[in-house]
Amino acid sequence: MTRRLTAALAALLLTVTPFAGAPASAAPASAAPRVAEQVLTWTADDNITRYKSAPTTAVAGATTIIWENSAATGNTTGMPHTLTFDTTTEGYNHDVTLNILANPFDANDGRHQATVTLTPGRYRYFCSIPGHSQMVGELVVTDGGGGGDTTPPTVTAEVSGDRDADGNYLGAATVTVTATDADSGVDTVEYQVDDTNFQPYTQPVVVTAVGDHSVQFRATDQAGNTSTVGSVSFRIVEPDEEDTTPPAVTANLAGEQDDDGNYIGTATATLAATDAGSGVATIEYSLDGAAFTAYTEPIVVDGVGMHMLHYRATDVAGNTSAEQMAHFTVVAPPVEDTTPPTATAAVAGEQDENGAYVGVATVTVTATDAGSGVATIEYALDTGGWTPYAAPVSVRTTGAHTLRYRATDTAGNTSAEQSATFTVVADGTDACPASDTRATVIIGGDDTGVANADTGDGCTINDLIDEDAAYPGHAEFVRHVETVTGALVVAGTLTRRQQGAIVRAAARSDVGA
Repeated sequence: MTRRLTAALAALLLTVTPFAGAPASAAPASAAPRVAEQVLTWTADDNITRYKSAPTTAVAGATTIIWENSAATGNTTGMPHTLTFDTTTEGYNHDVTLNILANPFDANDGRHQATVTLTPGRYRYFCSIPGHSQMVGELVVTDGGGGGDTTPPTVTAEVSGDRDADGNYLGAATVTVTATDADSGVDTVEYQVDDTNFQPYTQPVVVTAVGDHSVQFRATDQAGNTSTVGSVSFRIVEPDEEDTTPPAVTANLAGEQDDDGNYIGTATATLAATDAGSGVATIEYSLDGAAFTAYTEPIVVDGVGMHMLHYRATDVAGNTSAEQMAHFTVVAPPVEDTTPPTATAAVAGEQDENGAYVGVATVTVTATDAGSGVATIEYALDTGGWTPYAAPVSVRTTGAHTLRYRATDTAGNTSAEQSATFTVVADGTDACPASDTRATVIIGGDDTGVANADTGDGCTINDLIDEDAAYPGHAEFVRHVETVTGALVVAGTLTRRQQGAIVRAAARSDVGA
């Protein structure tokens, strides 16, 4: 049954898509096309975290790609793998579209061939089967002009692992070899442990035997130049005591959140583990029920919806932590608000036959915003400055007036300035029969020295300031004084300097506080 299902899956997914500029001889992978002069071979076995072998460099031009995942290469379980060339990640060539599924039970017994044209640059390839995306690598392609290359590659090695106070490695040491070649490109990298035999380097070398060790390494480029042999030496010692305690593993979620705690657009999960014994060996995670995957870098999740992240860690002694879990929700970013609010004003009060307001005109400003919502409303009476709008504005000073107004939403969009014009006339009666007739304007006992003039309807400036009225707060009282004196400046009752003296006295007072 397994053999039939695997073969069916291979038949369904086995594709090699032609690309722009492909030679006329390019053929489907299952058809064994003509072999180009350059041949690159990838192989796989039972391992699901890496390709068994893969080229690292090539030269530009027609190239035969051989992809084999068969019993001959070590696949004893029938596990399918793909060889897929990345055509979306920024920084890589995207001119080769290749997606070949191979397994020992397919029509080609796991060995497939395709002809492509490579161009100078870098190609990224990976396994596209869910849960296998960690099988990934790079192919560096040069322009083929390396005939004059006589410089060998540069090759280095780094030793890593948990160490004691003397610098000895506890239980294991990992040697990572890196080679570069700026001319024809690196062809092969080799290593040997303790002067045994050189063998191909395909992944970091883990040494676990207690004692002194030396790892030698070298690299050869496409032009045949081989570097001198490099070496790193180190000592491995037994851990002080048997480690039976699993690592402690944690997850940290980061990203912009809304009021409900949902992540807007993306959520990034960073995993960390510590182990005081033998040291952390691996961290793994499973997102939304997928197979556990080796953790190498923060996990960025941008799919809208609820997500479940499981994670665990294993130390060098083989102890695995209990499986931990984090759940979170990603929501789509809100649509950007670029539309300003809509603001309107209405003037109310008793009017005479000419439409003038008798005694007082009350202006009410309203604003609406269907996007991010209204943040502020402002108004300016006559030549006064902009003032935050908190309540309807009552204007009692006789004469013609203009009240300008505008609104700003939470996204920062401000409506165009609008205005309402009106005229206030005296109502023919004494508006302030119990008038404050002190000679100067006095606020909270602070004498401003400004004459306490009659404003035209029986009310003095002190009457209009009305320091004994109830105000929500000191700031509201000061704004009231600014509005009253601003209107008196427009009417010619006060000068700007006199208005400033009165407003400063209001600010110094504790009225409203």
